[in-house]
Parts: sequence; structure tokens; C-alpha cells
Amino acid sequence: MAETETTPPQIFALGDRALVVEFGRTQTAAVIARVRNVAEHLLAHPLPCVTDVVPAYAVVTVHFDPIAAMAHYHVANPLDAMREAIAGAIAKTPEISKRRVRTIEIPVCYGGEFGEDIEVVAKHCRITTDELVRLHTTPTYEVAMLGFVPGFGYLSGLDRKLATPRRDTPRKRVVTGSVGIGGDQTAVYPMDSPGGWQVIGRTPKALFRVDDIASPTVLRAGDHVRFVAIDAAEYARTKAGAR
Repeated sequence: MAETETTPPQIFALGDRALVVEFGRTQTAAVIARVRNVAEHLLAHPLPCVTDVVPAYAVVTVHFDPIAAMAHYHVANPLDAMREAIAGAIAKTPEISKRRVRTIEIPVCYGGEFGEDIEVVAKHCRITTDELVRLHTTPTYEVAMLGFVPGFGYLSGLDRKLATPRRDTPRKRVVTGSVGIGGDQTAVYPMDSPGGWQVIGRTPKALFRVDDIASPTVLRAGDHVRFVAIDAAEYARTKAGAR
């Protein structure tokens, strides 16, 4: 049976304070969309005793306060009560998200000091670096999920010709703004961090704003992303203007 938005979800315990709702075992577009819709619905219509809702590719993890749940539902086993409440909420979730899709352009300076692995990726893919840049800037990507570090958006939609294994040895420090390829995904490192993805470029655009308490991450799940190639001079101008 193909995994679509109508595939019945499986709900199982993650310890005694969380339940995982699994919508599939593969990262299909339908499964990712269903996960996002359910997470949005649970956040917009909070269930009693829920403390956090964490979407991933094919699952949504719902964290809750077990003591509060026991008191609210008058039960000795809060897992069963929360499982029933979550299943009811899922049944009320719209199949299509009502949230307006945003398209975010991210300027990238490819290669050279900004993309030290670009030659490695081009060689692996048996293409030129110019063709690599063309293929990387052509698609409209979708933010499937956020994870790893704050603001790190896993982007689906990478051209299959660019799929490249991660580095054998991760770097201890990947510079803020580095654009990488890991397997069949691409992403931007929003802050200095360790990382094992192949770095092909860097953006001057800040994707994590520590001083913006209300909305520190630029990307949100469901956003569309377009990469735009720029040269080193434009990178420097944009970087200076962002300070």
C-alpha cells in the first residue's frame, strides 16, 4: 500500500511523557505534508496537558505532563488518555494546510573559499562546477523540517544528479551560512557548528537571529526556498549591509 495522507497513523509511547505519531516509513511528499498539517493543527488547537509538539519527516512527537493528564482525564494511565485525545485531534485535522506558503530567496556564493567541497561534489556527480551551480539553483525547495540546530532547515527537492554522500569525517566547525549537500538533501548551516555535509557555498543571509525572541528562525516547515548565485563582491556587500 502506498503511503499517502490517508494512511492510518500509528501512535506509540516514547517513555512515559511523550507519544510518537508515525505517518509512514518513507519521506514521501504526502507523508511530509500530513505531518506538517497535523503539527500545525495541534499547535493551533492545543490539547490539555501537552507541553510540546515536535514534527519530523514522517512523525510528530507530542510531549505531555503525565501528572496533569492523570488529573485532567481522571485516569491512572495517562498514555491511553493522551493517545485517544491525539487520535481525535488528528481526525479533525484538515488534509490541506491553510497556512500561506512563503518563498524565501537565499543568495549563495559558490565555490572557492566559500564552498571548499564543490570540486569533490562535482567529481562525484561527474559534472562541472558550473553545471553543479545551475542544478542547485534551478529547483524550488521545500523546508521539510527543522532540526539538528536551531534554524537548520532540511530541504527536499534536490536534483538527484547532485546527491552526494556526507563526508567520511565530519568537520568540527562549519562556518555560519555554509550551504551543504548531504545525501539527497541540501541545507544551510544557520550558525557555526560541527557538520558532515559537503559544503558547496555560503550565504550572507542570516537564518538564525538570536536577538529576535519572537521569531529567531527565518525558515519554517512548509516554506519554499530558492537559491540565487552571487559573486564574492556581492557576498561582501550583502554581508556588510546585514550588520
